[in-house]
Amino acid sequence: MNKKWEYYNSDKLKIKQISQKFNLPEFIAKILVNRNITEDEQIKVFLNPTRNDFYNPFLLNDMDKAVSKIIEAINKKQKIIIYGDYDVDGITSITVLKKFLEDRGIKAGYYIPDRLNEGYGLNKEAISKISSEGYELIITVDCGITAIEDVEYANSLGMKVIVTDHHEPSDIIPNAFAVINPKRQDSTYPFKNLAGVGVVFKLIQAISKKLELPEKEYLKYLDLVCIGTISDIVPLIDENRVIAKLGLKLVCVTRNVGLRELISSIRFKKIDSSAVSFGIAPRINACGRMGHADEAVKLFLTQNIVEAGNIADDLNKYNVTRQSIEKKIYEEALIKIEENNMSKENSIILGGENWHHGVIGIVASKITDLFNKPSILICFEGDEGKGSGRSIMGFDLHNALCKSSEYLEKFGGHEMAVGLSLKKENFNKFKEKFQGIVEESDIKDIVPIIKIDEEIDLKNITMDMVKEMSKLEPFGEENKIPIFLFRNLKIDSIRAISDGKHLKLSLKYSRGWIDAIGFNMGELVEQFTIEDKIDVVGFLEINSYNNIEKLQINIKDMMKSIV
Repeated sequence: MNKKWEYYNSDKLKIKQISQKFNLPEFIAKILVNRNITEDEQIKVFLNPTRNDFYNPFLLNDMDKAVSKIIEAINKKQKIIIYGDYDVDGITSITVLKKFLEDRGIKAGYYIPDRLNEGYGLNKEAISKISSEGYELIITVDCGITAIEDVEYANSLGMKVIVTDHHEPSDIIPNAFAVINPKRQDSTYPFKNLAGVGVVFKLIQAISKKLELPEKEYLKYLDLVCIGTISDIVPLIDENRVIAKLGLKLVCVTRNVGLRELISSIRFKKIDSSAVSFGIAPRINACGRMGHADEAVKLFLTQNIVEAGNIADDLNKYNVTRQSIEKKIYEEALIKIEENNMSKENSIILGGENWHHGVIGIVASKITDLFNKPSILICFEGDEGKGSGRSIMGFDLHNALCKSSEYLEKFGGHEMAVGLSLKKENFNKFKEKFQGIVEESDIKDIVPIIKIDEEIDLKNITMDMVKEMSKLEPFGEENKIPIFLFRNLKIDSIRAISDGKHLKLSLKYSRGWIDAIGFNMGELVEQFTIEDKIDVVGFLEINSYNNIEKLQINIKDMMKSIV
């Protein structure tokens, strides 16, 4: 796929000023400017956040009401249940709130809807069951902001509901006792993009302040709050930056037995945002995708190291199963695309019999990345279809579903990712309607853009310079890992590895050689050969093998040099 390489338009004077004022190398200052981090206080908090940089939790709407109600429930020993989601954000949210309440003498219950049978969020059947078990207070985490009817149903059964969520609300918010969400239309909270577990963190921070507890009573959970925040792919700036930066320090020395065993099992050499995103998160998410979300909660709650080790092993097995199912569906999808010449269509809408509903979202994401088109995959079981979709920048997928909702039973999500259900008989009508909407949006001119921080000559790069970039970690949304352009490198060796999936190269430059790896770029082995001169965009990393550190380029794109 053709990608457009584009430089940031950096203010050179501002770069020099920041470099001098904060005693930073100019290339680090340039990256800060490229990320629009230019104000003195902003830079200070970005580079060295402290626990004093958290906002006052009582700035969130309804926080006073929620705290008072929870303290009342604690004092009266009322039955409290936490209603969460089955992804990493939801699971860490449940764990943090449950453990915090247990420290206050309340053994709270929790409920996670079954992804495959119940789907996301509150539902009346679950609420009825919760009521029958004598619970008086429901606290939602990472869900609930659009559950208008479900909250009313809980009210009708005599229960109180406190909603904590971070998803986009509709015009009407639920008639709950309290609704805590920084994205409320009437919110004046300074930061809108907390993860669900970030909102829970603000809740326990507020309760701690009200009860005049020591700061450690809520700060000790930053390891799990950090895991949920990074995994949910929210912008790692502002208060999320504080959570992630401080939280990762705790993750490395975590006292949570289950998290410690899981980290040990993934065998990452360095515990950073990449280890969370590609090591920890997929294993926790695999539980929910395979219908075993409860196992992940048990992992983080247990104090028994043997039990923790066994559950961590199970999580790894679920992840292997998920990968196997995902690979099979992906291969089947590619065959359908090729047989029906669908790569020439403006979007890719596919249906398959008995595809695993918990996995098709990942496959849709891969299809979108491969073809740079919006894609929706639907799994059919009898006459019913459940689907997941992913989009490209510049096309609002949720809005497109709104316009084609006449053929859908249910749908939800946002601009870049959606879930939906439909009757099998409406599949072709939906597809035709959807592709008509895509045609009107004229997305064919949208080309993926790789933003380049700087062009670099490898002869000027040292190991210390690359280590200096650790000041900018953790990387994630709105704080992307710095991408550099390297020109006129000669291919010394090139091969595909991992069954042709990845690309491995040795590249020669004026003063030596450097290794390079291109993940999921194995097909390029047919397009390049030894002695080719190439331009490469990617990031620099340190590859440690047998206690020997070597620089390596992690390739994002490459093309033959124009001589």
